[in-house]
Amino acid sequence: MIDPDTSENEPVTIVKPHENAVPALFDSPHSGSNYPEDFNADLDHKTLRRAEDAFVDELFSAAPDFGATLIAARFPRAYIDPNRSDLDINPNSFEGWKEHAEPSEKSRFGKGLIWTHLDGDTPLYNRKLSASEVQARIKSYWAPYHASLAETYNALFNQFGQIYHINCHSMRAKGNAFDPDGKAERPDFVISDHEGMSCSGEFINLVATNLSNAGFNVAINDPYKGAELTRRYSDPESGRHSLQIEINRRLYMNEITIERSAEFENLYGHLTNLAKTVCAFAANS
Repeated sequence: MIDPDTSENEPVTIVKPHENAVPALFDSPHSGSNYPEDFNADLDHKTLRRAEDAFVDELFSAAPDFGATLIAARFPRAYIDPNRSDLDINPNSFEGWKEHAEPSEKSRFGKGLIWTHLDGDTPLYNRKLSASEVQARIKSYWAPYHASLAETYNALFNQFGQIYHINCHSMRAKGNAFDPDGKAERPDFVISDHEGMSCSGEFINLVATNLSNAGFNVAINDPYKGAELTRRYSDPESGRHSLQIEINRRLYMNEITIERSAEFENLYGHLTNLAKTVCAFAANS
């Protein structure tokens, strides 16, 4: 846990820089494991936890030691996903939804703003959630996360005139039929910038080179291009740089038992070095 004293009732944790701030921001929107009482999913807790990007916040927990800010969600992504637009809703999936919606392909597979299926194929509920339940989740969880990220992002940009943001995730070692890469074995890391739209080439190359030099297999924009949190706040032409990083879970955990593996500390060391490199780059850009 990046902050063991955080109340389970708080939707977001913000860890301020431990030394002089630099224009670097790391966020982990999918590592939350505090399950709201009204989740009421029709799956056991261990199965639900397989949707988490478990321990990703811990893997980047050293970033504030080098001047970065670290933000993490405390709620689970299967409850509501902060890396989706608040309009990414399939009205047919919820009871009584009458508001404007802009469902994406993710919503069609039950992985939009509110997940209805685990990994696209296993139903989470034995009923349709109501519109009021969806709206309550947006107000109490999605909105506070985005408010925290936007406020921090803008404050750093206003202070320094630029910002370098890494949106941190993990991915299953192998996808399924509902994933863009199907059942392919995945690389160690996938780095994404919406095909050059969300950050400078210099920034994404810095991250990719750091990981490649550490001996990892790194792919860029394949199969992931980036999602809401890198798209929504970035504008590289004005100095707002955001990229997404996906870490293969086989590098640090058991995907079935949701436990850290013996390799966790080794990967933590590599990602601490990455955070240090990014912070130095941000400070001197």
